[in-house]
Amino acid sequence: MEFEAPLREVRLLRRYRRFLADVEDEHGRQWTVHCPNTGSMLGCAEPGSRIWLSRSDRPGRKYADTWELVEAADGVLVGVHTGRANALVAEAIDAGCLPGLDGYRRRRREAAVPGAPMRADWLLEGHERGEPPCFLEVKNVTAAVAADGVALFPDAVTERGRRHLAVLAERAAAGGRAALVFCVQRTDVTEVRPAASIDPRYAEALRAAAEAGVAIRAVRLRPSPAGIFPDRPLPVRCAGDGSA
Repeated sequence: MEFEAPLREVRLLRRYRRFLADVEDEHGRQWTVHCPNTGSMLGCAEPGSRIWLSRSDRPGRKYADTWELVEAADGVLVGVHTGRANALVAEAIDAGCLPGLDGYRRRRREAAVPGAPMRADWLLEGHERGEPPCFLEVKNVTAAVAADGVALFPDAVTERGRRHLAVLAERAAAGGRAALVFCVQRTDVTEVRPAASIDPRYAEALRAAAEAGVAIRAVRLRPSPAGIFPDRPLPVRCAGDGSA
């Protein structure tokens, strides 16, 4: 995924009200930008951090600039725009970075799961070898990176995420195909685990979903001011972080 125009580098002053951040440029000018990430952004919202913005000229937008990247404490670039995760996973599938989810000729966004109050991020259909359609849920991973390259998800309690796992587990247990992909927008990660110390119910739901037959996958992306590109698949250890 290439950015439509070059990103602008600024300094983060503060992130607040979930969707807003104040920034400052090299000339000392300060203004408010849109933060497209509703999570806690643990480790990715430290005041003084270097961040990069995209700009939209769409009429009616209250905040023209959107926060796209941040330089974390260890110097690695992190993509924080959760709205890009679905498209990034689609590109990763096409690039061969998600084995087992390739071979589908069609993808449909926001597909309703029959009999459940949920729309999956993707429905994969028309498999070249006759595999059944696959309902695919995407979770963006940007923060909560522990030692030794382990990323933990979620970075805050997520009841919605737990409910989605339960739906996927029911689908798989009934003989359908379902998958969850962790979209990791940083290159210092070598493994993904559920953050049992942050949300033990989600960690348990992830283990139950895997046991029910849900395909649990992760893919690493390479963020840069030019774009965000597929890197490689990552292992997922459903046993959790061992902290709960």
